[in-house]
This record gives sequence, C-alpha cells and structure tokens, in this order.
Amino acid sequence: MTNFRNLVIAPLNAAHDRAGFHCNVEALDQYIHKQAGQDIRRRISRIFVATLPDNPKEVMGYYSLSTLSIELSQLPEKLARKLPKQPVPVALIGRLAVSKNALGCGIGKMLLVDAIKRTLTVSDQIAIYAMVVDAINDNAKGFYEQFGFARLSDDSPRLFLPLKSFEDNPVPINLFQSHA
Repeated sequence: MTNFRNLVIAPLNAAHDRAGFHCNVEALDQYIHKQAGQDIRRRISRIFVATLPDNPKEVMGYYSLSTLSIELSQLPEKLARKLPKQPVPVALIGRLAVSKNALGCGIGKMLLVDAIKRTLTVSDQIAIYAMVVDAINDNAKGFYEQFGFARLSDDSPRLFLPLKSFEDNPVPINLFQSHA
C-alpha cells in the first residue's frame, strides 16, 4: 500500500507527467494536460502538484491558485455590511483534482490545506479577505462545504471561506478530521 502522507507538494514544472494525470473529470484532466503551462507562463495562475518522493514525475493531484476580486454584491449581506464599499481581494482555488489512482486517500484534503497555508503566508504581505473556490459539481461542493466553505449565492457554484476564520486556529481542525 502506498503511503500518501509523504506527499511532496510543489509548483508544476516540466518534469511532471501532466499527460499521465487522469481524475475522471474531463475538464480537470484537459486543464492540466493543455492549459496549466500556459496559465503559468502568462502569470494567470500558479499550479501546485502532489507527487510521491519515490516517483516525483507522477502527478497524484493538483490545484490552481490565483487572485481575484469580488464585488460586495456577491457576498452574503451579513458579511458585506462589515466591509468597505469596494471589491474584496480573495485567493481563488480555480481547480483541485486528485488522480483516479489515489481517490479516497486524503490527497484532496492535503492539497486544500497546502493552498490555505500558502494563502495565509501571502496574506501577511498583501490583503486577502477570503479563500474562494469554484465547485465544478455537487461532489466538489460537498467536499468544500465540509471544511467550512459557504456558497456566495444560491445560484453560484462559487464558495468562500473568510481568512479571519483562521485567526484563532491557523488551519481549522476540521481539515484534519476524517469525514465519511
């Protein structure tokens, strides 16, 4: 059995086997196969991949991270009332995918924790109000909601988690708990 606790999460580079990655969601497979490198070169997004130390070329999972600003009108009214009347800076996890060979091993959770830690580190230098994710389907929506992400609106696949929720607890304990 493979020990996925030794994962290495690092920026995507030319040595990684992007073409060999498959997660059973065509849009996520196509993104890493064809678009991720272009987004990195254009400085549109940063892609981070999970690999095993004994096979550093095989991509076990990945996520994309970029910045975004959202209008106050997109936030729940309760939050929007507390903020200045201007767009709010956020970090966007545009995509998060796990190889079909490693589903159910906690890699998605590890990638999410890594994305949050990277964002918290950057938020000490530049303003970032929240983490935002684009849930590609109901399974993804459920994954993020179990870690405290909430929908921006009833008709949007976009979810958010204010970074303020990490002030007392650097990485929420529920990110490390087992979920059925």
